[in-house]
Amino acid sequence: MRGLLDRILRNLILTGRLTVRFPDGRLASYGPDSAPVAGVSIATWRTVRGLLANPSFAFGQAYVARELEPLDCSLQELLDLLFLNVKAGGRHPGLALRRALARGLRGFTQHIPLNRARDNSRHHYDLNGRLYSLFLDRDKQYSCAYFARGDETLEQAQAAKKRHIAAKLLLDRPGLEVLDIGCGWGGMAITLARDYHARVTGITLSTEQLQEARARAAAEGLSNRVHFEMLDYRTVLGRFDRIVSIGMFEHVGLSHYHEFFAAIRRLLRRDGIALIHAIGRSEGPGVTNPWLARHVFPGGYAPALSEVFAAVEQSELVATDCEILRLHYAETIRHWRRRFAANRDAIAALYDERFCRMFDLYLTGAELTFRRLGHVVWQMQLAARQDAVPLTREYLAADTGLVPARLGPRQGPPSLSRD
Repeated sequence: MRGLLDRILRNLILTGRLTVRFPDGRLASYGPDSAPVAGVSIATWRTVRGLLANPSFAFGQAYVARELEPLDCSLQELLDLLFLNVKAGGRHPGLALRRALARGLRGFTQHIPLNRARDNSRHHYDLNGRLYSLFLDRDKQYSCAYFARGDETLEQAQAAKKRHIAAKLLLDRPGLEVLDIGCGWGGMAITLARDYHARVTGITLSTEQLQEARARAAAEGLSNRVHFEMLDYRTVLGRFDRIVSIGMFEHVGLSHYHEFFAAIRRLLRRDGIALIHAIGRSEGPGVTNPWLARHVFPGGYAPALSEVFAAVEQSELVATDCEILRLHYAETIRHWRRRFAANRDAIAALYDERFCRMFDLYLTGAELTFRRLGHVVWQMQLAARQDAVPLTREYLAADTGLVPARLGPRQGPPSLSRD
């Protein structure tokens, strides 16, 4: 068993240097004598067996159980070395086999009917509400921020994200009716109602998010302009001038992309505009890490851009713009990780150390996925008509400061009358 893992690691570690301490105390090193350098201590032969057969899942299980620990390095340094080698073409037959099997099962794992969507949402978003306040920004934006310069605080970058999205929604007159699909704790919906004078409906499948979003709207005196409902996008009725969805598309399920965009088309008025903000992958279709899918985001999947565009093409919607944000999410998660570490004792008091190790592994792996493995964030602007938005991006020029641009006339072709 040790010999088999030894042979696999010699084919996996092509760059840098990995030192492994096996359960019997023996040390072995793999890769050329060059940076980066990391090490790992494996406490049990059970973990060795797992790393042979299902490495992506076994690594997370063993780390959380303290059967696997970074050796003379941090968790980030260990994962970074492993990710670099996967990117460089390092081979692990167990990893390749599991990915092939997972690809074959995507029709099942990515089928997410209403009841499963509710369960998936509540698994992650109905955790103790205080948890998220301990590592997110004050507005509890749990999605990629927008770093125009790179030196912004997390609060500034999240405010810039909301402003950037609002600009793409072309909120050029007060009273526009907006649907926020997957509204989280209400930050975006409240911002659109308060700063852009929109009338917003936010929908979520999380009880915790719904309660907090309603309380926040009431506290700001905005209950007459923004309201929140426990609804799935498939059950929403009515028509809207604008639709926004931030960080929710990853939970739709590959089997439902056509259904999602059909719903956008059904809910959007003839001169309406939609903006979808989500995680994707730039290197073609893939599969979700099995440990992440089991413990953190059941049913979650970051699609290849080709999978998204294929669904849009059949939706009768026009893709009027698509922007790719590359390292913005890596920087966002870097801020989250620092805040999580600073508040680790408080988080452990809410749950326990095992939970902290799980969440730390999730955040660290997520940051490195954006830095090393081709994950990106995409913002796709959609419309029912070719002329619903201006011909160029010049209308986004006002998106520069840290406060919303003033409402003014749209610089573009006139709209058709509303339905």
